[in-house]
Amino acid sequence: MKTLFLFPILILIISCHDKKTEPQQKETFRIEGNHVTITDNNPVLKKILTETVTEQEYSNAITSAGTIETIPNNYAEIASPFSGRVIRSFVNIGQSVRAGSPIFEILAPGYSSVQKDYSDALNDVRLAEKNYKRQQDLVKHGVGIQKELEEAETEYQNKKTSLSNASSTLNAYNSKGSGGTYMVKAPISGEIISSKIVTGQYLKEDSEPVVTVAELSKVWITGSVKEKDIRFISQGDPVSVKVNTYPDMEITGKVYHISELVDEDTRSIKVLIQCDNPQRKLKPGMFAAITYSAGTEKAVVIPSGALMQQGDQQYTWIKTGVSSFTKRIVIPGNTSEKKVRIRSGLQPGDIIMVQGGIYMPDTK
Repeated sequence: MKTLFLFPILILIISCHDKKTEPQQKETFRIEGNHVTITDNNPVLKKILTETVTEQEYSNAITSAGTIETIPNNYAEIASPFSGRVIRSFVNIGQSVRAGSPIFEILAPGYSSVQKDYSDALNDVRLAEKNYKRQQDLVKHGVGIQKELEEAETEYQNKKTSLSNASSTLNAYNSKGSGGTYMVKAPISGEIISSKIVTGQYLKEDSEPVVTVAELSKVWITGSVKEKDIRFISQGDPVSVKVNTYPDMEITGKVYHISELVDEDTRSIKVLIQCDNPQRKLKPGMFAAITYSAGTEKAVVIPSGALMQQGDQQYTWIKTGVSSFTKRIVIPGNTSEKKVRIRSGLQPGDIIMVQGGIYMPDTK
């Protein structure tokens, strides 16, 4: 009976003890809506740092991804203009060439046809010249017709143009044997970045290009800028570029062209950046991160650690007393690793919690 009597008393004592300690736990934070007061005995106080909000000069930077490309005028794929067999190659991959330098020589059965075209064009010019001089003489002696003289002159000029074209084609050949050879030359100066030439191979007139020449001292970087941000970018604006391959390399360029068209799927606009590439480290096909400078302005900027997340909203803790803080919803703008621009929700002079927010309790 004594044991049964003591058991209820023990339960009563434990229950009373819990009721005494429970208020102490609740008193570590006093919560009223979005307002939180931290009690003096709460160790969280030692982990909190605050800072006064100020306006700062803020650089408006717009970032986008891009791809490195060759400049079209600095890139050429070379194919054989005639069917024939390659008898000699003059280049290797990595070799520098000048415009007009020989690339490969081809034995072209079409040489006799080109010779005939030139011979026919030469005869046509001679006949046209005779007719033109005859019409001049007739008009001079008053028995010719001015209209026929003008027609003869036009015909003569046309035939001379045809002869010039035929001569240029013939000059590209080197007469060797009965078939002749054709020298394929570089259309631009640059570096041989691809070559599939094999001596002895037969190339058809419609064969794929066998040599690629590129001048890579300058390259284009193609990026896309959101429609809402394109107003901050102008032709000639400086940009900075980063590539993963060379993270420490400083690369600068300029906006070369802004497209007139908007991509309807992404609501973005194509922007071409031109960069110097003297060391040839930027390779066509590489991905790049582009940062466009859009000027500076006064703005409220806070440390990234001061910005907290709750659902789809972001907020900061505003100091409203010695140990009191109120949750304030804010709308952030551009974000970097250490700083956040605040578009609305804070004013210069506000004191915000910049460290310790993760220890604060949830509020409504």
